[in-house]
Amino acid sequence: SFMAKTIIISNRLPVQLQISNGDINAVPSVGGLATGMKSVHSGGDSLWIGWSGLTDEEIPEELASKIDSALAEHGSSKVNLTEEEVDGFYYGFSNRTVWPLFHYFLEYSEFELKSWEIYKKVNQKFADAILAKADNEDTIWIHDYQLMLVPQMVRAERPDISIGFFLHIPFPSYEIFRTLPWRKEV
Repeated sequence: SFMAKTIIISNRLPVQLQISNGDINAVPSVGGLATGMKSVHSGGDSLWIGWSGLTDEEIPEELASKIDSALAEHGSSKVNLTEEEVDGFYYGFSNRTVWPLFHYFLEYSEFELKSWEIYKKVNQKFADAILAKADNEDTIWIHDYQLMLVPQMVRAERPDISIGFFLHIPFPSYEIFRTLPWRKEV
């Protein structure tokens, strides 16, 4: 019989990859979202999609498929990100624009067009990863401010799929939010 699954999506996977002597080891992460979502994820009918913590540049070619199978054992699937994508999307837009702005630290918020462009591109990568793995009966659960564009991107392709989005930081008042040049897209 067909089982609908829960697909959890977050910036980071709940596993840490360790490369040693040309071998790969996947170790469950401790803390935060990984721990909080454990009961949902360990049900078996779930898949967790996220970045592995290793950039494309850091992954030796011969280990790429080993990484996929190591992650699969933990019910996980990776989104591939380059160093430039991690810089622009995570360290750039997510952490230097959204995080300070949503916490009312306007003076620390940076508005860089290039970071925004990379944020959009990476969000599309996450959306594509979901679309590749999701069946229409599945429940999609997207987490946090790094992935705010993903629900709409998935919805555009799968209008009927069930999507939840959870923001783990406060959403600011309009007075603050309107200072974001890309507020409409967000």
